Amino acid sequence: MINSQLQRPTSSSLIHATSIGVAPLAVMNTATSSLAQNNNAAVKVKAVVTVKLTAGSILSNLIGFTAPLDIITDLLGKTFLLELVSAELDPITGLEKKTIQGYAHKVSKIDDEVMYESSFSVPAGFGEVGAVLFENEHHEELYVKTIHLHFPDASVVTIPCDSWAHSKHVNPDKRIFFTSKSYLPSETPSGLKRLRELELQYLRGNGHGERQTSDRIYDYDTYNDLGNPDSEVELARPVLGGKEHPYPRRCRTGRPRTKKDPLSEERSSSVYVPRDEAFAEVKQLTFAAKTLKSVLHALLPQLEMSLVNPNLGFPYFTAIDSLFNEGVTMPKPKTSGFFQSIIPRLVKAISDSQDDLLLFETPEIIDRDKFSWFRDEEFSRQTLAGLNPFSIELVTEWPLKSKLDPKIYGPPESLITTELVEEEIRGCMTVKEALKRKKMFILDYHDLLMPYVNKVREIEGTTLYGSRTLFFLTNEDTLRPVAIELTRPPLGDKPQWKQVFTPTWDATGCWLWRLAKAHVCAHDAGYHQLVIHWLRTHCCTEPYIIAANRQLSAMHPIYRLLLPHFRYTMEINALARESLINAGGIIETTFSPAKYSIEFSSAAYDKFWRFDMEALPADLIRRGMAIEDPTAEHGLKLTIEDYPFANDGLILWDAIKGWVSDYVNHYYPDPALVENDQELQAWWTEVRTKGHADKKDEPWWPVLKTPEILIHVVTTIIWVTAGHHAAVNFGQYMYGGYFPNRPTIARTNMPTEDPSDEFFNNFLKKPESALLMCFPSQIQATKVMAVLDVLSNHSPDEEYLGENMESSWAENPVIKSAFERFNGNLKKLEGIIDERNTNIKLKNRVGAGVVPYELLKPFSKPGVTGMGVPNSISI
Repeated sequence: MINSQLQRPTSSSLIHATSIGVAPLAVMNTATSSLAQNNNAAVKVKAVVTVKLTAGSILSNLIGFTAPLDIITDLLGKTFLLELVSAELDPITGLEKKTIQGYAHKVSKIDDEVMYESSFSVPAGFGEVGAVLFENEHHEELYVKTIHLHFPDASVVTIPCDSWAHSKHVNPDKRIFFTSKSYLPSETPSGLKRLRELELQYLRGNGHGERQTSDRIYDYDTYNDLGNPDSEVELARPVLGGKEHPYPRRCRTGRPRTKKDPLSEERSSSVYVPRDEAFAEVKQLTFAAKTLKSVLHALLPQLEMSLVNPNLGFPYFTAIDSLFNEGVTMPKPKTSGFFQSIIPRLVKAISDSQDDLLLFETPEIIDRDKFSWFRDEEFSRQTLAGLNPFSIELVTEWPLKSKLDPKIYGPPESLITTELVEEEIRGCMTVKEALKRKKMFILDYHDLLMPYVNKVREIEGTTLYGSRTLFFLTNEDTLRPVAIELTRPPLGDKPQWKQVFTPTWDATGCWLWRLAKAHVCAHDAGYHQLVIHWLRTHCCTEPYIIAANRQLSAMHPIYRLLLPHFRYTMEINALARESLINAGGIIETTFSPAKYSIEFSSAAYDKFWRFDMEALPADLIRRGMAIEDPTAEHGLKLTIEDYPFANDGLILWDAIKGWVSDYVNHYYPDPALVENDQELQAWWTEVRTKGHADKKDEPWWPVLKTPEILIHVVTTIIWVTAGHHAAVNFGQYMYGGYFPNRPTIARTNMPTEDPSDEFFNNFLKKPESALLMCFPSQIQATKVMAVLDVLSNHSPDEEYLGENMESSWAENPVIKSAFERFNGNLKKLEGIIDERNTNIKLKNRVGAGVVPYELLKPFSKPGVTGMGVPNSISI
């Protein structure tokens, strides 16, 4: 029988085995041929355990109180206790077969990996090895990468681990690691059924108690930890998740409630994530989470010491340029060379000085054309090939009209009238004809922003409007801005204020147009960061991850398919809650909605988020940017043919769908297998009813009845974590590094809104100063630039879509072949993108000073490259 200690579920026990990196293709899971035939004689099996050294484990071994005891354990050759588990029950007793035990001893060390070996004599009739029980005899946890079982016929069984193994002195329960062979629940070998369910019980926990660092429990909670009311009243924030503020759920930490608000959770210096979601300790020094943490916790405080006045703007445009050629001096941290080792791209050491130099690299968009940000054609082009290609939509209703309550927000009719539009498009067609020919497009942030305008205006140093920006599609498939409408709802005894700005041919009108564009860019930057980026990728993905770990066994084929796309996300989300989206954090202090930023993302989730619309084709159709056309490539006809994001994205979508189709159809040849897969159904039910509980009763949720529906669901999730996220993240420094191109906040009202004589005269005398005053302050701009630089950076050990084959895929010839096709299709996409970026007919991606659109090129070298699609949301 298996060790009776396994009968006691405890909160920090068993966990899913995972696999990172390329599995050697020669390593095949051939235990069946090796052991199934050993009916007459015992077989000698050698186990090789690979342990990855981490900074924490090295430090513990050097100075820890228990280090001498662990050294003795190693010398005795008893570092780990391994137990081989038979995949089948004893045919006579119907019970689990007795495990085969052996201690592992250290045999070699290569770089940061240590190998341990153990030998077993497997008796006749033991059968195929289905799992290994693992007990860490050390006093400190260790990171176990893999276990390989070597058989006499040269076959090798891979047991992927990539997991922290706790010390038996902390928790006596053994860990379970399954082999890389995947099984649907109904196909689980009889000897593994109990372990399969037991492992999931551990991972679910019981919903009680505060989580400890070593726990591996996945559970749900609301976003009730962003505020800090016990620190000061101004830092109180509403709970996101529930009827009032619908929101996805995050991982439960179980921290105590705050004293001043019983609905909010206390904050802590670090945020719990299940132990094996904490990757920063096992990745390279340049791993994104480490670098971002260094910027947030070390660099930005140093920067605030250098730029004392938080409201000081840039006096001249040359002062902005100096960030790229002169830099900002900062006092050196106590640890000499700290910044140079973590963020050498950002911080340079000044020799013989007590200071460091924060020196920004010139973003490519400005390096190619210093005045690109000033041009209307670039303003328009970036809606199709910039950082936020998800907001532009076709105008289908005319006249434009708000759906908000006019009693609260004032007259709903837009001032962008038919007459104004026809005048601006020089009478080339009527508005009616333009609508019919699908020529008018809009960035519409009016109704979403209006409820926050007056609240934001109460905050010193910022302002807000509702905005609409109308574009006209030219015969060359480029967009031309027609008008910007800015609106303020009634304020006190003042009625609603709204004004339309257009590109004009007089000096005052030109500068008002530039100021209006700055406001729209700030609205778009906020919506991009808070909704398109944070909400729709990071935030909405976390429930998929939690539910998968709670309901899908490590040996489930869908778990193994999704796993590469879930790595790193919970850790980076926890860091965001700690320092980015928290009350008084980077987002609130540098983006237009200010303290209402994350509440604003909740409003967007409530109004717009639907799982069935997160698929790229559905998203394009919803925005009127495509229509279904079975005769067209990808089954869609684009409304704007030269739409770089959609053109590249649809090829990527098809490649992902092809890979997922091959994979799912292999494991689910019969549609009934999908409906009858209890783990799969439990996962998807929990995603809907717990992870996205505020939307659980919506009719649009897919029902997992067929392989085709499962393929669409999984393809959508992989697209969101890989393609969608890459498209809106890795160009952030390229497009936002020179902040006049994408200011994150507008600090002053338009000069025409209830101006004083002095204010308006100053605008007329020096309009450049008015624009600089509207832009972010020096501290706001430099903070955002530093963060965007890190967010846009690929680490040397980045894991790209379709690049690394998981061991469970490599051992299956059908899956291995499908993955190789996927990899080949992604390489073809690279060539297609390169070719498109040389086609001068495609004016939205090629032109004088234009940055080529490469955000969906699958692979990249390290650094800030503006290309590369990682597997997962890792930054």
